[in-house]
Parts: sequence; structure tokens; C-alpha cells
Amino acid sequence: MDIRTLKQLIEEQEIEAIDLKYVGLGGQWYHITFPARRLEDVLERGVAFDGSSIPGMRSVESGDMVLMPDIETAQMDSFYEVPTLRLICSICDAETRIGIQKDPRSVALRAHKYMQDTGIADSSSWIPELEYHLFDTVQFYSDSFSSGYTITSSECKECLPDDYDDLDGLSRDHVKGYHADTPFDRFYEIRQEMVGHMEDLGIKIRYHHHEVGLSSQQEIETELLEFPKICDDTMVMKDIIRRTALEYGLTATFMPKPVYHQAGNGMHFHMMLHKKGKNIFYKKGGYADLSDEAIWFIGGILFHGRALVGFTNPSTNSFKRLLPGFEAPVKLIYGLANRSAAIRIPKYANTEDSKRFEFRTGDGTCNPYLAMSAILMAGLDGIKNKIDPADHKFGPFDDNIFAWSKEKQDTLLSIPGNLKEALQALQEDHEFLLAGGVFNEDLIHSHIKLKMAEYEAIDSRPHPHEMMLYYNL
Repeated sequence: MDIRTLKQLIEEQEIEAIDLKYVGLGGQWYHITFPARRLEDVLERGVAFDGSSIPGMRSVESGDMVLMPDIETAQMDSFYEVPTLRLICSICDAETRIGIQKDPRSVALRAHKYMQDTGIADSSSWIPELEYHLFDTVQFYSDSFSSGYTITSSECKECLPDDYDDLDGLSRDHVKGYHADTPFDRFYEIRQEMVGHMEDLGIKIRYHHHEVGLSSQQEIETELLEFPKICDDTMVMKDIIRRTALEYGLTATFMPKPVYHQAGNGMHFHMMLHKKGKNIFYKKGGYADLSDEAIWFIGGILFHGRALVGFTNPSTNSFKRLLPGFEAPVKLIYGLANRSAAIRIPKYANTEDSKRFEFRTGDGTCNPYLAMSAILMAGLDGIKNKIDPADHKFGPFDDNIFAWSKEKQDTLLSIPGNLKEALQALQEDHEFLLAGGVFNEDLIHSHIKLKMAEYEAIDSRPHPHEMMLYYNL
């Protein structure tokens, strides 16, 4: 889209406001809004802001940060009553207008350029599977003298809302929700409305359905979409899910484990690399018809897997999902159609156009720009150094490893057991992220510091269940 087309869109849609979105290190959007008449000035000069007020952004650059809009991201924001156009921004240096080292969106742009500079591939396609819960209500609180939360779901008899009598008898218990049909899938039409918003914005959706968790766990999966735009699209999708839910009096969460002893929310990343229009991961006759480059890419991800988790699963709650069972991958292995593996090669993706694999460990608390960029960098490092998974006992394994003996399972490399371990692994193994100046030490240090503060905040507080266990001892 050029400036002329953008102006025409603003005139045709009678746009009054332009909303600039940008992302912080933690993966949440921030925004600032200006009258549409100021468009040209903002596109030329950007919008200066106080970067030191954004968690994790404080650095020597923070006094001179500027938001520079990307007009290719222009989209109508249908949730506002006032006609509003959204533009996604990179956080740039005020003088050079180049994305700063700690801007997550600029990291993804640099990762894409680095991939091209290596000559390995000229483009990559990704699918993020967004899993989330839709709850009727949620309440949570935490202070020095009280802590707790309450969740309700009209789909689950164990946690019905107070004012819900279940007169239609559709709430259930002791069953799995996977692909539940209507009328038990109560929020199908809401989910379809979410998908309609996404499709209207050019985000192509493969399908959507009720997930395993009975208390209204959902999934929306895209088609293969181009990186790094898919990072922008993931932020837009999460925004649409949250705001559509609120319009119907519901609340959406991407927390990996909001409900004890039920399936958790992951964000599986499918990936494919292309060179001159050809899928470089496909080679007929190899294991699962994977090329050497694909095997090495997988090797890079698994070799750096413990460090990657510091970006793909950056919350204390992440590791309450990553437990044996619940189809949560905890071993750094790969295999064909193996859902117990960190990397699964889908059996149905068996042609040159579709051959790909998915990294199943990640979840929706990640910053999509940083997570996908880190995965890409690990895979490229695997290709550059020809890291063979077999040399490190990463597989392939095609059977369910949870059926193995504990002694045999213990021979496999595991993901970190908690956020602190993941951040320590990232501290020890991040050289691969620095290639091409994609990440830098300051960003990695700031991310670790930000997330360690979260870990310590949880670790130092009494837990409500500790009262149950220990109060009367």
C-alpha cells in the first residue's frame, strides 16, 4: 500500500482517528492515537515517546525513541465506534529512523533479512495455532493478606456461573471437549465471528474448533502465512479474540494452564522455508520425506531447545502446562505424527507444497516476534553447522515416549522444569541469537531480568494451596 492508496482509504471510510500500535518486550500491545489529518506528518517524522516507561525498554536509547508506522499494516479497526485506522509501528532511533535493538518487531525484520543474507532461504511460512479459553467470568486478587481466583464456565458443571441454572442441561463433566459439536460447543458462533474479523483483514484461517478442555477451551489455526508479517497477524488475532469475547460478556485468556488438571493452552508453530519458490524442507525418500536442510533445522531447534524455551514459554504458568500427559511435549525429540515430541512432522503434510514440521512446546504468553525469530535463528544455526539430531539422541522417535519406562525416558534431554531454569539456559546459550545482529546482549539481558522478576514474585509469595497443605501442621 502506498500513501496515495492509504489517503484514499481514509477518505472513503471517513476515518477520524489513526491508532498506532507497538509491542513491548513482554509481548503486549501499547497504543497512541492521533487525528487522521496529521497522517503525513506522522509518517514522515514518527511519534516520539518515553521508552523508559515501557517495561524492559530502558537503555541508553530510551530517551530518543520514535514510533515509525508501517503503512503496509494499515487496517480498519472495527471495534471502535469512531472510524479508526490501525497502523503497526516499529520502535526506531529518533535520528536514523532504524529499528532499535530492543524493539521486538525490528528483531523479526532483522531475522528475516539475516535468513536471506545466509542464502539458505529467501522466505519462510508459519502457522501459529492459537489455543485459549473463553470463560464466563474471572476474578483474581493478591495482596499481603489474601490471594485467590475464581473462574466460571457455562460449559462445565464443576464451575458454573452463580446465576446460571443449566436449565437446558447442556453443561457437562467427565468428558473431553475436543471437537465438541453444537449445542455443547456453546461459543461456536462467537468463534466464527472472530474468524470473520480475521478473514476480513486478510488473515487466512485454516479452521477453528472446540479444544480438549471442557471449560470452553478453543483453537483457531491459520493457513501458512509469511514471516515476519505473521508476527503482526498473531498480535491482531489475539486482539480480535479478546475484544470479541468482551462484546459478548466473556473473558478470553491465553494462559498456558488456567485450569488445574485440564488441558492447557499451547501455541504450536508450524514452519517451512522457501528458496526461489521451492520448499527446501522437502526431499522424497528421506525420513518423512525431509531434506537434509530440514533435519539440520530440526537439529538446531532441539540443540538450542532449552534456551529457546526462555522465549517461547516465558511465564511461570508455562511450566504448569509442560508436564507429562495432556499431550504436552517435555522431551527435546522429533518424530513423524508424534504428539509426545517437541517437534512433530504432520503425517498429512506429505507433498512438496505442504511438507513442514511444528514446534509444539510454545504457548501464548510468548512475544510472537521474539519467539518466532528465536526459533528461526536456532534452525538456521542448525543448517549452518549441520546439526544432526541423531548425534544428540533427539530422534527420530515415532512412538509415544510416555509409554516408555522412566529409565528410558530419562536418557532423553528435557526442557527446563521451570522459568528460572529456562532463563538460565538462555543466559548460557544465546550466541546463535546474536548472528547478523538480530538479537543483542542488551535485549537478552533485559528479557531475562524482566522474567526473573516475575519468577521471584511468584516464588516468594505464599500459595493458596499451601494453606490447604500446611496451615494446621
